Amino acid sequence: MPHNHAILLDLGPSVRVTRRKQSKGVKQAPVVLPPEISPAPPPPAWLRPAVLVLSALCLLGLFSTEAEDTDFWWHLKTGQYIVQRHTLPVPDPFAYTTAMNPLAYPGEDQVRHFNLTHEWLSQVMLYGVYSVGGLPAVVLVRAALLAGLCALAGLLAARRTGSFYVGIAAAFATASLAKWVAVDRPMIVSFLFVAVFITVLELRRGLWLLPALALVWANCHGGFFLAWVVLLAYCAESIPIFARWNFVKLRAMSAAERRRLWLGTACAIAASGINPSGFGVVSTLLSYRQSPMTANLIEWHPPYKWGEPYAFDLLLYAAALALIVSWRKVWLTDWLLFAAFATAALLAFRNIMLIGVLAPILIASYFPFRFRVPRLAVWAVPALLGIVLATGVARGSFFQPRAAMWKFPAGAADYLITNHVPGPLFNTYEHGGYLIWRLWPQYKVFIDGRAISESTNKDYQQMLYNLGATVDQVTGPRAELLDRYGIQAVVMNTFEYNTGGIYALAMALAKAPSSDWQLAYDDAQTLIFLRHPPAGTPVFADKVQRVLDHLDTECTVNIQHSPLAYLCARTMGDYWMRAGDMRRARGMLQLYLDHAIYKDPVVEAALRQMGGAFR
Repeated sequence: MPHNHAILLDLGPSVRVTRRKQSKGVKQAPVVLPPEISPAPPPPAWLRPAVLVLSALCLLGLFSTEAEDTDFWWHLKTGQYIVQRHTLPVPDPFAYTTAMNPLAYPGEDQVRHFNLTHEWLSQVMLYGVYSVGGLPAVVLVRAALLAGLCALAGLLAARRTGSFYVGIAAAFATASLAKWVAVDRPMIVSFLFVAVFITVLELRRGLWLLPALALVWANCHGGFFLAWVVLLAYCAESIPIFARWNFVKLRAMSAAERRRLWLGTACAIAASGINPSGFGVVSTLLSYRQSPMTANLIEWHPPYKWGEPYAFDLLLYAAALALIVSWRKVWLTDWLLFAAFATAALLAFRNIMLIGVLAPILIASYFPFRFRVPRLAVWAVPALLGIVLATGVARGSFFQPRAAMWKFPAGAADYLITNHVPGPLFNTYEHGGYLIWRLWPQYKVFIDGRAISESTNKDYQQMLYNLGATVDQVTGPRAELLDRYGIQAVVMNTFEYNTGGIYALAMALAKAPSSDWQLAYDDAQTLIFLRHPPAGTPVFADKVQRVLDHLDTECTVNIQHSPLAYLCARTMGDYWMRAGDMRRARGMLQLYLDHAIYKDPVVEAALRQMGGAFR
């Protein structure tokens, strides 16, 4: 039987030819084998560190926006008060109305105490940062906290999937919601601690740190009860009853691990009770849900869930879909956390960041398809990050270490101090925080963002709108309240920022007899009306026209700096139409349509009839 012997001929690096030794009388052609494919060289070692650095810079830039939250200033003043006086701000030192008004319901005294004290440690740290580096330091520390939050979400997503680039994507998915809470308020500490607790429990390392972390959290912000939710969700996997349910997936856990987890949880919950209100946070939250004052605050309203999608919608529904499609693979902890966080987010807009922390991790973990990152994409990621960073810096939207002074009554505060204007003051809710920072202890405010007194808030609404009476007159309940509080000066802006509604008090004071109220100060942010100003005080003779011009100016400035505040332009356009001033109506309606998110056929038709154009 003939034998064939293979002889390998090397014809170069990519082609191999095999010639077989022919049997006698048999002629065979050479056989060409496929070329060997060399494995692609791995990306250089510096690429991933470069991606991490660029990602960190992008996140820091994204969150380094101007300090524009109206509550920032009273937080800063409270921190200064605690540091300098070595005591908590109880009773309320900043608003004169708190002591004047009785409790509106049983237990309001507990809510007042909670609101005055539950953020004291964050406020002290905020003032410490400000003392060291001013507003630039405050902005950069806020950016670092939020960037760290996104980094933890990315770390957990990368750990679960084994993909570095999935982790980067998850971090930026978290950032898409975190930009909505890029404010200088203690609430961001709670979101960061949620991510820290989940990370510690996922890694099962450092459980001994949990009590100390819970103690710090409980004195930084009232959201510390979220630690209980996270801890108990992870403890649930060690409860025997769940082990009998075949449709529930549980992590393997030894008896020693279970003991450590439960001991750490018990100690952390106990430690969180060491704060000025103890465990009263639960009853306080129940009171919040029943409070008319809290009901007026937009952050306690449910988020919108339909219409044009935005980050919260997309993350919430995508996470829910991933859990449902992959339900056999889902850990019990993930089910419990998603149920708790989604419920909290759907109840109040201020809680949507909880979905921002959790949803990217869940989507990365349970998305039913896996994609291999193409080699080109590995290089595209740093290029894209570089473009985002350069664009943000060039446009001036990144790294803005300053305050948004266009929003605050800085000029009005200067006027009050320089002219020694007598009090008491009436001020709008939005201006209260800044006036506390600038004017205390020379002046105390009427109301501010701490939302301390239900009775004060009820009177505030009556004075601002004259509910049930003529809105543009200083008569009836409005006049009675101005007299009861002894108001001598009114310091106010003229629009509700979110709804674009006009505060009727401004026009009522403008129409009041000059012997009662005079307009003494006007800038783009604020009007100041004085009751019986001293002789020789400069005042504006044309009060009504001055207030009307101010309305247009304040609205325009708001939109220029914050385009989402466009609803005031619709309000003013409607006002000018009813007043018969079509020129001003066209201008304000055009401004509204230029910035409106949704189409408004009614305004488009009205503008068309007036000979205007719209885009």
